[in-house]
Amino acid sequence: MATLAMTDTKSYLADVPQEYVFWCCDGQILKNLKELRDAFAVMSEDTFAYHVNAAKNDFHNWVRDVIKDEVLANDLLKAANTRTGVRIVTERIVFLTGRPTSAPAKKETRRKPTRR
Repeated sequence: MATLAMTDTKSYLADVPQEYVFWCCDGQILKNLKELRDAFAVMSEDTFAYHVNAAKNDFHNWVRDVIKDEVLANDLLKAANTRTGVRIVTERIVFLTGRPTSAPAKKETRRKPTRR
């Protein structure tokens, strides 16, 4: 199994420069993979179809050309709807971070001793 250099992982998850943000036709502006995942979660199928159709796949192009994540870009070619897009991007983020993204980080808490 191939491994990623830490710098690749960080760059895949980092915000892109302002001039390379993704502008959705519904007004959403995306600057990283987590925002792409979150956008898919609320995006209408009409908006998805505007960006992904027989003539083009804007999400694939942005991930490949701007984020430079060939694996995710190729996986996005299989996304036929927003639900699949959420799953694909979530799985990639989990792989890159090594932990689930939907679960909030647990805070360490100490219990006070109870008197009986």
